[in-house]
Amino acid sequence: MIEVPYRDISPDALQGLLEDFVTRQGYDTTEVDIGLEDWVQQVRQQLVKGELTIVFDPLTESVTILTKQEYRKRVQEADL
Repeated sequence: MIEVPYRDISPDALQGLLEDFVTRQGYDTTEVDIGLEDWVQQVRQQLVKGELTIVFDPLTESVTILTKQEYRKRVQEADL
């Protein structure tokens, strides 16, 4: 797994990644009266604060967003 700094991703690609993440996680179907763009902004803020990180998995050739804790855990498990 490779951590990808959000600053290294083009604005359009980052927006698409955030929207995909939010919709896959089901945030847009919650009963809370918050729209997609509000959820995307919240996830973006968590990236900026360093609470979340973007990760590329070369085995599956996929990109996802994980908490820093989850990323560290997966890296440790991969090293075992």
